[in-house]
Amino acid sequence: MESYLFAGLEAGSGTLVVEGWHKPGSLTRASGAWIHAAGSAMLESGSYALYSHEQWVWIAVEDGEATLTWQGNELLLKAEQTCILPAGDNAASVQVEGEARLLWVSLEGPLAPMVVRKMGALLHVPLKQGALPSQMYLAKQIVQVMVRHSGTGDATYQLQHLMYGMLASHWGQPVAMDAMLSHEIAKVVDTLRANQYKDNFSLAEMAAISRMPMETFRKRFVSEVGMPPLSYVLHCKMERAKELLREQDYTVRQAGVEVGMQDPYHFSKQFKNIVGISPSAFMKQAAKPDATIRKNGKK
Repeated sequence: MESYLFAGLEAGSGTLVVEGWHKPGSLTRASGAWIHAAGSAMLESGSYALYSHEQWVWIAVEDGEATLTWQGNELLLKAEQTCILPAGDNAASVQVEGEARLLWVSLEGPLAPMVVRKMGALLHVPLKQGALPSQMYLAKQIVQVMVRHSGTGDATYQLQHLMYGMLASHWGQPVAMDAMLSHEIAKVVDTLRANQYKDNFSLAEMAAISRMPMETFRKRFVSEVGMPPLSYVLHCKMERAKELLREQDYTVRQAGVEVGMQDPYHFSKQFKNIVGISPSAFMKQAAKPDATIRKNGKK
């Protein structure tokens, strides 16, 4: 796959460039600004042309040095220094002596210029700035999330949280360095999500996915996620069931089967314990706004 940022380089597993792009949800679009793409690159000595974009690109040097040439002007970026490339058809390239690791995050949306200004950038020319350790940390987390969920909207709210974290960090607000899940716990969460909560994973099975002893996994999961693994799975099953009942017109029995609960009585009981009302009552409540919309001729 051709790289988003570097002309002539490919992105993917086993290459120098790792990146992903984001399909924002409707609420994210309504916010006015969101992360469009993100990536990292380990570059050897040489010159690398950069593609022009309609998005604003925050680019930082994690290790080494790199000289950015933009519209004929040079900007030397050292480790933990950053700049934002203006949107538009601008000729740019990066020159590396030795080796350098770069991170980048592109911002999109009608309010992206406002976010860029809040991060201390100029709108018409790149401006070199120092990056706080928390910003570099958050940028690396953005890249990890983006690569893991590339081309989807699965992590849209997580990415918004990280973007605003970078903005808050720039303005000196306290930003936790442990806001993201570890690789081991994220692997379990991703497995559950990919399965769409159809199967009933046991504690031992989840621990095996994380490659940790069961009790160690349980403690780590509670520490990072904030609730026990089995409670988390049940919560996610009910959220999935709500989506099926509301968006896909599943019956109560069908929704229960889809989340691994063959007994409709057991499913209804668990649903009420988590959601607060029965599945049938939930369906009635969910249908009311749709009925109002149809009545008003808006759907």
